[in-house]
Amino acid sequence: MPESPEVEELASFLNERTRGLRVRSFDVMLPKALKSPVAGVEEIVGSTVTGVTRHAKMIDLAMTTDAGAPRHVIVHFGHDGWVLWHDSSPEGRSRVGEATLMARLRFGSDAAPGEGVDLTDAGQWKSLTVHIVPRPDEVPAVAKLGPDPLAGEVDTATFAALLAGRRKQIKALLQDQTALAGIGNAYSDEILHAARVSPVAHAANLTSDEVGRLYAATVQVLSAARDARRGVAPADLKAAKHAALTVHRKAGRACPVCGDEIRTFTFSGAAAQYCATCQTAGESLG
Repeated sequence: MPESPEVEELASFLNERTRGLRVRSFDVMLPKALKSPVAGVEEIVGSTVTGVTRHAKMIDLAMTTDAGAPRHVIVHFGHDGWVLWHDSSPEGRSRVGEATLMARLRFGSDAAPGEGVDLTDAGQWKSLTVHIVPRPDEVPAVAKLGPDPLAGEVDTATFAALLAGRRKQIKALLQDQTALAGIGNAYSDEILHAARVSPVAHAANLTSDEVGRLYAATVQVLSAARDARRGVAPADLKAAKHAALTVHRKAGRACPVCGDEIRTFTFSGAAAQYCATCQTAGESLG
């Protein structure tokens, strides 16, 4: 699943290349992806892009219609969605490699067609969604977002307050977008390992020292990932993320800190990778 560091670089890439361009066409190939009336798609054609930003793990293509009305195309990638950029849009309308083409935006004019954006989904359930709204907060997933650590919206006190009294496993809480925005499965594993905190510890039971380490690790891991992704093309962002991970998806390998074996613990349909020596006082969670 895309997470905030990669989505931030994607938004920056798209902002540089689409700001000021007019939308030539907007085709939705898989109707279930569109969570707004079809009339909203018709309004987007002819609109001018005013900027592209990020809301947690979603991108926001802001536009102004021919009538001067603000519109936002909010894309939530789900588990396996992503964006492909084309300097010259292809004509095919089905699959993109192993992914399904969900929607396509083309910029330019009929006389001078230019760049294009493909919204794709490589997952089984096709969970990428598109909302077209006058304001971003009209999208429920945006309206419910908690503070975003990567955007500088969380300080030590705020972080501690978010955890205080929460009888919820800390890995799940880190991934709860209504509590903290932008963190998913991969970076929650990386953060917990860096902070030396067990993924199954309840937030309410963490000591002040553990909370402090967790806050510092959250900021450091996300900021370092964002900085490392700068300048990476959208097509390469996922691979760059996976190559840089030290714990997530590294089960069976040696912990980079202590050399113990990285293990996997599965709960509630999700999996966590962790180091027993660094995070659980040697106890296996299996």
